[in-house]
Amino acid sequence: METQSYKNHIRYYTPHHFIYYPIVIALLSFSIYFSFTTEDQLIWAFISGIFVVLFCLAFMLRQHYALTLQNRIVRLELRYRYFSITAKRLEDFEHQLNDDQLFALRFSPDKELPALIERTLNENLTGKAIKKAIINWKGDYERV
Repeated sequence: METQSYKNHIRYYTPHHFIYYPIVIALLSFSIYFSFTTEDQLIWAFISGIFVVLFCLAFMLRQHYALTLQNRIVRLELRYRYFSITAKRLEDFEHQLNDDQLFALRFSPDKELPALIERTLNENLTGKAIKKAIINWKGDYERV
């Protein structure tokens, strides 16, 4: 696997992103086309509605379950890392950081983490700014 950095940290799941979605979108496009060009407009409109629902459900379920659990794990890992580095609890001021900031901080190595957290608290850095501020990127190769 390629070394992870800010430019390549987004991952795609090939069967889902490049097979399932294109097929559903193609079928949806054909059903919309047929709903306007055939006499059976009501049936094709109904079929189009089914494809819209399938598309939305697949997107929502895939993201929701995996990311909810992973967000909890990222928070726990960050708390543990911060405590093991500084012997202080991240929970004491974690409420001052939003999810975007917390999830961006996971890419910082142990040596940069305390200073980057302090800088984020003082300057209210965005997640994107935090990621760009990391000098030695620590890849998260397990995130879906």
